[in-house]
Amino acid sequence: MFSYYLELALRSLKRSPGLTALMVLAIGFGVAASMTSWSVFRAVSGDPIPWKSSKLFVPQIDAWGPSGRSNDGRNEPSDALNYTDAMALMRDRRAKLQSAMYQISPSVVPAQAGKHPLNVSGHAVYSEFFPMLDVPFRYGSGWSADDDAQRAAVAVISTKLNEKLFGGGNSVGKTVNIEGSDYRVVGVLGDWNPQPRFYDVVNTGGFSEGVEDVFLPFERAIASGIPNDGNTNCNETPKESGFVGLQHSSCVWIAYMALLEDAAAVTAYRQYLDGYASDQQKAGRFNWAPNNRLRDLPAFLDHEEVVPSDTKVSLLVALGLLMVCLVNTVGLLLAKFLRRSSEIGVRRALGAPRKAIYLQFLTEAGMVGLAGGVMGLLLTGVGVASVGLVLPKSISDLARLDLSLLVITLLVAVLATVLAGIYPTFRASRVQPAWQLKSN
Repeated sequence: MFSYYLELALRSLKRSPGLTALMVLAIGFGVAASMTSWSVFRAVSGDPIPWKSSKLFVPQIDAWGPSGRSNDGRNEPSDALNYTDAMALMRDRRAKLQSAMYQISPSVVPAQAGKHPLNVSGHAVYSEFFPMLDVPFRYGSGWSADDDAQRAAVAVISTKLNEKLFGGGNSVGKTVNIEGSDYRVVGVLGDWNPQPRFYDVVNTGGFSEGVEDVFLPFERAIASGIPNDGNTNCNETPKESGFVGLQHSSCVWIAYMALLEDAAAVTAYRQYLDGYASDQQKAGRFNWAPNNRLRDLPAFLDHEEVVPSDTKVSLLVALGLLMVCLVNTVGLLLAKFLRRSSEIGVRRALGAPRKAIYLQFLTEAGMVGLAGGVMGLLLTGVGVASVGLVLPKSISDLARLDLSLLVITLLVAVLATVLAGIYPTFRASRVQPAWQLKSN
């Protein structure tokens, strides 16, 4: 029976090619705009580490007091930590795993003669950083806690840097010159470039075009004077100059993340933060009540507004365009179906039930949706390839035309058109056979 309705739908669509093309275009453009915006929104709003994000927490300590808080009424502390507080949290180690980190951009000198130094980006972190974030390795692993304590000259490098320096082979145990000092390679990262760069949103803004090329032990980097290349926020001018002065100041520039496995651990860590702030108040370092925050990763990303507002607006605008296209399609289908009142009257007079009329015209609407979906796929491909014209490259590069997007595009087109055809089909099924027969 479905093949019969399919044949009737094809005949009907062929009888009015102009109207059919107009409906297909409306659905195609509406669906393409929505799916292009959805592909970008999905890319930037996804959970970067879904199997663990609810256990990763970012502590915030109010080291500036009321004078350093924003004027938006939220009474929020700084997003990053100063050196004193970060070192205190690392020293006390109240989480299962934790790491302070700051952004670095050291120079790497290739061993081959005639090669120019490479300016690379990366982070200074603690050994717990790698197991805490489930960082994958192609060769080797991260360094040990003893390496942290001894400020060992060890490094983890990216696959990209490994290819430049060592031709892509297993370079574990080899030496790389970083900022004039030799570092022993202990690990080469696998395919790892999370977007957003969730472990240091404060310095990256969430998204970054580049790849992290090198990770060094935090205390080794501090002792070697490798400066911070990320954001530095100060409520007063440091009393000393240079990188040492930054460490002795109240300026915030260090990101921090902790792994807390259950609700009890979260409660205990919150109590620890409040106790630490109270101790600083008693010692005279803080002259305000504790004002700390402890957010899990999804909450922190939301707090930092990592998802750009323009992607949300574009998604809403695209959905609005789809609704306009569907309303136009409703009008076109209504005109098309009611124009066939005589045909409907004859079929009803010959005994066709209303159910048959519904099936016939909804099949026709579904075919329009399928054709619009195919056009929408083509236009979505063009749209995804063109988002770089209106969005930053670090965000537009995340949009992908994958199988799931293709399937969703077709489903949205067909379902939306079928829904748009319900009212015109209802009106068509209410045609009175007697009136149509008398008028003809």
